[in-house]
Amino acid sequence: MSEWKKNDKIEVIIEDMSETGEGIGKTDGFTWFIKDTVIGDHVEAKVMKIKKSYGFARLEQIKRKSPNRVVPKCPVARQCGGCQLQAMDYAEQLLYKEKKIYNNLVRIGGFSDVPMLPVMGMDEPWRYRNKAQFPWGTDKEGNIVTGFYAGRTHSIIGCEDCLLGIEENQEVLKRIKAHMECHGLRPYDEETHKGLMRHTLIRKGFKTGELMVCQVINGKSLPHSGELVNCLMEIPGMTSISVSVNREQTNVIMGNQVENLYGPGFITDYIGDVKYRISPLSFYQVNPVQTEKLYGTALEYAGLTGDETVWDLYCGIGTISLFLAKKAKKVYGVEIVPQAIEDARENAKLNGIGNVEFFVGKAEEVLPEQYEKNHVYADVIVVDPPRKGCDEVCLDTIVKMAPKRVVYVSCDSATLARDLKYMRERGYEVVRVRGCDMFAQTTHTETIVKLCRK
Repeated sequence: MSEWKKNDKIEVIIEDMSETGEGIGKTDGFTWFIKDTVIGDHVEAKVMKIKKSYGFARLEQIKRKSPNRVVPKCPVARQCGGCQLQAMDYAEQLLYKEKKIYNNLVRIGGFSDVPMLPVMGMDEPWRYRNKAQFPWGTDKEGNIVTGFYAGRTHSIIGCEDCLLGIEENQEVLKRIKAHMECHGLRPYDEETHKGLMRHTLIRKGFKTGELMVCQVINGKSLPHSGELVNCLMEIPGMTSISVSVNREQTNVIMGNQVENLYGPGFITDYIGDVKYRISPLSFYQVNPVQTEKLYGTALEYAGLTGDETVWDLYCGIGTISLFLAKKAKKVYGVEIVPQAIEDARENAKLNGIGNVEFFVGKAEEVLPEQYEKNHVYADVIVVDPPRKGCDEVCLDTIVKMAPKRVVYVSCDSATLARDLKYMRERGYEVVRVRGCDMFAQTTHTETIVKLCRK
């Protein structure tokens, strides 16, 4: 047990960083986690919480700055907490992400030699997000504010111009706020479940310049919506304006129904030369520049010659499927969200791609059924699962179908490591591992892996 107690002052040199971006340092072999520090910082901190073999402390002052420390560009970086790595030099961020993937594969996956390639970084690691969701609320004086929830809380840090987001966000929010003030529309209050305006969702097609705004409301309709539409229409690129009704007491942002106020109800964008239709509820990668690199790498790892049958599991609106279809004989996509599959089928039509077929359902149910009943096989299987990784039934079926290659795209290298271990024990060899920095300034990273059957 440590001899430290709450509110004690400690001096620590930060030697490492946790998965969630806290600095890690030691005093007499006792480990401390300290937020807002970077490797190489010599800091003074205040003890907040003590466990058996480690504790948490709050940064009080930096005695000596790390050579990798930079001044965060965003004025609310520390309070907001969304960009855990903003005080770290970008080249160093990439090394941190590479190490994080490597460590997970070694510790959780039990791999001794990881065939790693360098992380694919960004040329311009700012303003890369094509989507933002801003909650509305009030400050202590009762003024309307919007921004982001401070880490692990529901109090809003006022910030209308997040530096990861597009410049148009600020203009959209300014106009919605003016509309609220003009017509006495109140922000939603989670405690009382009163107030109309919940979140504003903004999306932009980076290649097309098309903008979408969807306002989430706690009510049946948006008063004077015609006026707001006219006002938002003055912003260049405005293509689709809608309202989503969400009257549930929940922290889910979007409601299930979307009412169109202006435009076709979707925007379009391109990844490479494939065109996609994106509706307010559909999942679409938030960093289009890096997505192109990610999917290009997936295509390269799939090693298609034009004769292959490919399965794309967790396919969303068909983003990877359509990319693969141009080089494969036939592609099957599986996704649980019916609206996404509708979009996927539309996207195939939009691009005149006829060699794809989409199924609604869980990958772990559709795949065994198609394999056992209809004897559908696969030369290559591509998986891009949610954070929790692949379902074991799904992995089992993949092994049974025995594709020559599996391409695994992952947004969480810990669950990836677990799944790769499972695949390795069943005759697959990890040939390539590469990170792709889709979320610069944050601790998140995508990883792409090529597996071959031994």
